[in-house]
Amino acid sequence: MKNKKGFTLIELLLVIAIIAVLAVTVFVSLDPAKRLADSRNSRRWSDANEILTAIHSSIVDNGGVIPTGIGTTEKQLGTAATGCNSPCTGAVAACLDMSTTLAKYLKTIPVDPQGVAATTGYSVTMDTNKIITVKACSAESGAVITVSR
Repeated sequence: MKNKKGFTLIELLLVIAIIAVLAVTVFVSLDPAKRLADSRNSRRWSDANEILTAIHSSIVDNGGVIPTGIGTTEKQLGTAATGCNSPCTGAVAACLDMSTTLAKYLKTIPVDPQGVAATTGYSVTMDTNKIITVKACSAESGAVITVSR
């Protein structure tokens, strides 16, 4: 009697099931959707800091004069005439166009990773102590992204 070597169907199914369970475990532990959201939030932090640094550079270069349009009312940066209060709840409807004012400090005003150029997704406001705050309006995963100086 010849002894055939090989795997039985049960053994193959068992190995496939183990590999499937391991693959699902790795996929769930990596959570790609959360990683992508964290990546976009990281970019938002960077963009908010970049905008605030440009605004402060403008203030320093202009002898302490705050750029026109920045006040105690929250305004989203961008070029749109309306719709700027949709991602930035609490902002006024018209965007604040600072592309010319900040051209010396920024090549372009950063746009939210999930936004459109006309409505950047970043707002600016100033409190009564002249502290300027830049906010990312579309932060994900419950994050609050604001930078103040």
